[in-house]
Amino acid sequence: MTLSLRRALIAGAALLALAAAAPAADAKSFKWANDGDANSMDPYARNETFLLSFTQNIYDPLIRRDANLRLESALATEWTQASPTVWRFKLRANVKFHDGAPFTADDVVFSFTRATSGGSNIKSYFASVKEARKIDDLTVEMETHAPNPILPEEITGWGIMSKAWAEKNGATTAADLTKREENFATRNANGTGPFMLKSREADVKTVLVPNPGWWDKAQHNLTEVTFFRIANDATRVAALLSGEVDFVYTVPPQDMPRIGNTQGLKLVQGPELRTIYLGFDQARAELQESSVKGKNPFTDRRVRQAFYQAIDMEAIRTRVMRGQANVSALMMGPGVNGFSDAQNKRFPFDVEAGKKLLAEAGYPNGFEVGMDCPNDRYVNDEQICQAVTAMLARIGIKVNLNAQTRAKFFEKVNTPRFDTSFYLLGWTPATYDAHNVFLNLVHCRDLQRGRGMFNNGGYCNPEIDKLTDAMAVETDQAKRGAIIGQANQLLKDDVGYVPLHQQTVVWAMKQTIEVKQYADNYFPLRFVTVK
Repeated sequence: MTLSLRRALIAGAALLALAAAAPAADAKSFKWANDGDANSMDPYARNETFLLSFTQNIYDPLIRRDANLRLESALATEWTQASPTVWRFKLRANVKFHDGAPFTADDVVFSFTRATSGGSNIKSYFASVKEARKIDDLTVEMETHAPNPILPEEITGWGIMSKAWAEKNGATTAADLTKREENFATRNANGTGPFMLKSREADVKTVLVPNPGWWDKAQHNLTEVTFFRIANDATRVAALLSGEVDFVYTVPPQDMPRIGNTQGLKLVQGPELRTIYLGFDQARAELQESSVKGKNPFTDRRVRQAFYQAIDMEAIRTRVMRGQANVSALMMGPGVNGFSDAQNKRFPFDVEAGKKLLAEAGYPNGFEVGMDCPNDRYVNDEQICQAVTAMLARIGIKVNLNAQTRAKFFEKVNTPRFDTSFYLLGWTPATYDAHNVFLNLVHCRDLQRGRGMFNNGGYCNPEIDKLTDAMAVETDQAKRGAIIGQANQLLKDDVGYVPLHQQTVVWAMKQTIEVKQYADNYFPLRFVTVK
């Protein structure tokens, strides 16, 4: 047993399972690790990049993105507008689910119903959709409430499920992860995608194998894929350095030089679309986790701006993120339609200005507040929150930091509980369009209609809502751009949120591994090859 493996075994059970699973050296196997687990094999369980990316290896969407992030056909071979409010999808013939059952329009209509009901966390994909209906076995129509020119962009993360399989196994609705519910689809899977689920040990390892009956031509050369959850940064990096895994993300910025200088390893990095930000509970009359009683300080714009101006983003960028971040003033970054470089100017870092704003708002001595933060979701997430905690102390704010695993964090702060006073989150607009940000994060909460599903703090500005609805239906690109610009400015001036940065996507791997890196941090195994 190697010294590195012995250390890894001591550090956690995940790596013990990894060592036991090591395949023959000549097999085209692929072993990779992340700091968090997907938490469910149900593609509707959580609208979160890692879960959606993982399950899309198993469940095909109607429309997917190619290696250059352009839309391309998947289970739908073509899509057209039959009228301004009707999209028609022609489905691919002779496709089968992993259990051998044929894929038809019934599965698409069922998947729409499942995705918009029960414990589904992807209801916002269909906020504009009135109805999905079967025309024939290979044709489906979606009717929207109003013209929606970007509907194809909005459903690229929607994996299609088998109606018969779900009904047979009592999984016709998604289990609600926020209530720790489970059903058959939580630990089992049956899609049409390039990989099939072989085994699942939650929070330890998940094994996939190629689907021999996949409708598309495989671009990978893998015989088996084993994913390990290795929460500890040092243990995860040690597994890569010792050769016990082939690929890792998240990569700790502090370990990048060491990995990059190790023979046989390489780093692949590029800009990411995800924006990391801070949010405030602005919905409750009194904060749940605060020394202020009888009122909510975050409903005062001056308090929100005081927090904003107390945060030294250059220090976070250089010291916490080791330069692997682009500081942002908007809730979207470069590469997202609607981003404006002219608007991307932050309020200045100014501790004295923050103190003055707090005093004007009636809090000259500051106050105490709780803060929720994940510790295994984003690059250096807990360290960012620790830095924010120290910076806010300079203006008299005592932050009680609650850093926790992503499963506990999302259960607490996301719908339906929204059990948070102050929090850190990240958001990647799956459509690469500003409307996705405003619909999910900014729109006044209307959960039944799929609006404000991830507006965890309950921010509400009816003027911005009107602009959000307008940008959803405007087809003139110049007019639409002006609408987005107006919404960006209103949100920025109102300090609805505190944008922090877009992190850099960094993956580390053996030299023998070839991958396609997406700016949305999706990791499609269909593009992985082992030399």
